[in-house]
Amino acid sequence: MSGKTILYIEDDPGSQVLVQRTLSFAGYKVIIAGKGIEGIDTAFKSPPDLILMDINLPDMSGREVTTRLRSDSRFDKLPIVAVTAQSQAGEREKAIAAGLTGYITKPIDIDRLPEQIEKFLTGQREAISLEAQVEAARAYSQELVTRLEGKIRELEQSNADLRRVDKIKEDFIQLTAHELRTPMTLVFGYSRLLQESPIVRRMKDESPEIKSFIDGLVDSIERMSSVINEIVTISRIASGRVELSVNPVNPARMIEKVLAQYQQTTRNRNQTLNMDARQFPHMIQADAELLELALGNLISNAIKYTPDGGAVYIGAKTNATNLVISVRDTGIGIDREDQKRIFENFYTAGNVALHSTSKTAFRGGGLGVGLGICRGIIEAHGGRIWVESEGRDEQRLPGSTFFLEIPLQARITSPHRVIGA
Repeated sequence: MSGKTILYIEDDPGSQVLVQRTLSFAGYKVIIAGKGIEGIDTAFKSPPDLILMDINLPDMSGREVTTRLRSDSRFDKLPIVAVTAQSQAGEREKAIAAGLTGYITKPIDIDRLPEQIEKFLTGQREAISLEAQVEAARAYSQELVTRLEGKIRELEQSNADLRRVDKIKEDFIQLTAHELRTPMTLVFGYSRLLQESPIVRRMKDESPEIKSFIDGLVDSIERMSSVINEIVTISRIASGRVELSVNPVNPARMIEKVLAQYQQTTRNRNQTLNMDARQFPHMIQADAELLELALGNLISNAIKYTPDGGAVYIGAKTNATNLVISVRDTGIGIDREDQKRIFENFYTAGNVALHSTSKTAFRGGGLGVGLGICRGIIEAHGGRIWVESEGRDEQRLPGSTFFLEIPLQARITSPHRVIGA
């Protein structure tokens, strides 16, 4: 029977070496797996002629491995032999009841091992009485139930721990945001007073650099405030605490308002923003503030990843129940792998080293929460969001199109709440 392949599942290095050398010397090809799940994966990829394994593995018992393998028709008749030091009464019977072909006791007799393997390969099976088989099956079933109950308790405890950590994290974010906003409000107020003061105005006329310094200060404070708001928003979305204030909204006017915020930026970058208001319905039911935030993030994203001289197009289609808004750009596009993940919180596509805090600079990047916020807001309305792009190409510029679909009458998804509706 030399030339046959033996898969040996064993976590003890000494036993691995002993069995591999003994069986290799006898002409067998021996593959080693150190854990049960590794052994299952190895067997599924390339079924061996016989599986030899320890009953006590670090991740799962040999009986569980056998049950998993026997569920696949390829392993119905494959010899699976237990090698173990266990000698308690009933262990042999439980092994056979679980589907094992035979049982070899440690310490292994290396003189007899090749002969034992050959017998199992030629069809030898250990048998037990029907009464013993029924009793062993009952004991094994009870063992599985006990292990399952233990795993359920572990998962319940883990879930409770995760919920507690999430609550601590959320409270920390809210507290930190509050502590940062208080001094930032004062700094912002003083900087605006400074910006508008007569003395500074005279200084601006005499030295343009002064104006640049103060304007930069105000812009930086506004951006910092925006970052704090983004973190707080994504925290609420992640915890399912988005409160929607649903009222009649004119989507075309809302988008025109958003576009107006970027007119100066797009002029500076020689970009064009295009929208046909006639494609939009007159009114929908939605949270105006949150929907404006989502659309602003999409449009900002389109501007950032479109080179100077490019264009952004906003369109819409309406059916009996839903409004689909599209934001298409002539930018660098998005890799297909990134398209699967860009709506995850804190996921950033491309080279992070190129990112900046700007919302409009080419490839400006950011915290990686903007699209996650969009998804959370749209899903809270009972809608969905997705992207289509041929891929990323900074020379060919295939562009990207983001689609935002929401019901004309917002369908609030649990656990989000509606207020003021």
